[in-house]
Amino acid sequence: MDTKEHKIFQERMRLLSRSFVQELPARIDEIEALWNKLQIERDMKTLQALHCSVHNLISNGEALGYPELSVEVRGLEQVLKSLMQKNVLLDAVQSAGIPQQICELKKISVEQESDLTKDTTPVAPGRSVLLPSTHASNLIFVVEEDIEAAQELALQLRYYGYEVEVFNHSDNLDRFRTAVQHKPDAIILMGVEFTDDKMGGIHVMEEIQRKLARPARVIFISVHDEISFRLGAVRAGSIAYFIKPLNSTELIDRLDQITASQIQEPFRVLIVSNSSTILAYYTAILEQAEILVKTVSEPMKLVEILNDFNPDLILMDLYMPECNGIELTRVIRQIDSFLSIPIVYLATKNDFNTQSEAMSLCGDDFLIELTDSIHLVAAVTSRVTRARSLRSLMYRDGLTGLLNHTAIKEELVREIARSSRLNSSLSFAILNIDFFKKINDAYGHAAGDRVIKSLARLLKQRLRETDVIGRYGGEEFAVIMNDTDAVSAAKVIDEIRNVFSRLLHLSYYEEFSVNFSAGIADLAHFPDAARLSEATDKALYQAKQRGRNRVVVNTGD
Repeated sequence: MDTKEHKIFQERMRLLSRSFVQELPARIDEIEALWNKLQIERDMKTLQALHCSVHNLISNGEALGYPELSVEVRGLEQVLKSLMQKNVLLDAVQSAGIPQQICELKKISVEQESDLTKDTTPVAPGRSVLLPSTHASNLIFVVEEDIEAAQELALQLRYYGYEVEVFNHSDNLDRFRTAVQHKPDAIILMGVEFTDDKMGGIHVMEEIQRKLARPARVIFISVHDEISFRLGAVRAGSIAYFIKPLNSTELIDRLDQITASQIQEPFRVLIVSNSSTILAYYTAILEQAEILVKTVSEPMKLVEILNDFNPDLILMDLYMPECNGIELTRVIRQIDSFLSIPIVYLATKNDFNTQSEAMSLCGDDFLIELTDSIHLVAAVTSRVTRARSLRSLMYRDGLTGLLNHTAIKEELVREIARSSRLNSSLSFAILNIDFFKKINDAYGHAAGDRVIKSLARLLKQRLRETDVIGRYGGEEFAVIMNDTDAVSAAKVIDEIRNVFSRLLHLSYYEEFSVNFSAGIADLAHFPDAARLSEATDKALYQAKQRGRNRVVVNTGD
């Protein structure tokens, strides 16, 4: 973060602290009013509202740098929490000390207001934080003693659009060292075994890594599968380890994953709390780290916002007036499309003792409401990264990295619901590679896989970020195009068809070209997922019947 951005963040935190102090008398008055109401009505709902107000005061005070408030009121919060859990009200002994605690809070409030007029309000805690910088390179360095194997590997990689430089162990290591210094973002494929050193590649990378400002990304390739080699590779900066004979398809899949992560979408975090201070505080810290944040202050609107925002992670406050965080979490867990989303409770020091307690209440973990922004961002980042990796295994096609059949169908239902709610257009397209079985028979399944990957990559390059792409199965792809009618969608898909038909694919030393056919329908003519999918299938069938290598639109006429 540069100096200007840091100053903006610090000013944002300072204003948040001042706002908290200005609102403090009203917050304490609210606590006192709820306490007085409880003496008259003595009902559980008022007790819950009182506990929620006290809990918010503790968490706000800790987050914004007013620990003396939290210390003063923590005993009261524990009494109220215990009574709620036991579903009983305060007795005379428990009630006796509460008015005095409220008076002490009022004294602290007066002191803080005095500091405010002197402009001595503390700046809310927080340090400059950013997610780890991303590498932006499609360049591969291949370092291998067997020069023929290295050249063959380079050829395979170039088929998939990678730029490749080859270095030989014995002749070019000095040139390789220089190249790494000049292009540190390159991905390195390093053969482990040298003629005179069975761990030579590991030793070379250890030496190079010590001289770099940030670690190079290196994939080791070896005939050895023993843990001593794998451990040495990890210590030399390994991000992957492959055993010879090398499966080039698996290697390219891994490279695609690595390079795709260079342009990954920002993390998406949903924060649920009725405290405007907590929402503003966490939003400021997470947005500083370039994380997209959506907040929910009204729990009853949660499901609608979930569908629109589709977060990677939910930060859930435990105590809110209309319902508590545990109840909301149970609601979310009963919605199939959000069954696996990580939910992390925002807790105070006495809410949970272990992660298992949080998990037993349908959450995945808890965070003590953190005042250290670096730890907060690190905690969110690690959980989102892990969740995305697991979700990718469940919902992504292994060959192309696109959504799989199940996932694209779920997305279609979700996007149709969104378009219907917003009264916007949506088109659905299915693409099928023509005569694909003949390609496999004539050129081999490896060539067929390359054709599938090339079309997947072309779709990702040519379509918008808002479009949703999936591998429908085999040689078939599906595309959801938001805010697009069928005629406009057909123009885009037909342009991609033209480009794809001009691509040359290589099998050994023979070049060949491939076409695809496509069918398209839109929501205006087919207003639900089942009818839209069926209409698109019929359009694709017509495209095949009319001679292939064309796009057909089904308007229901």
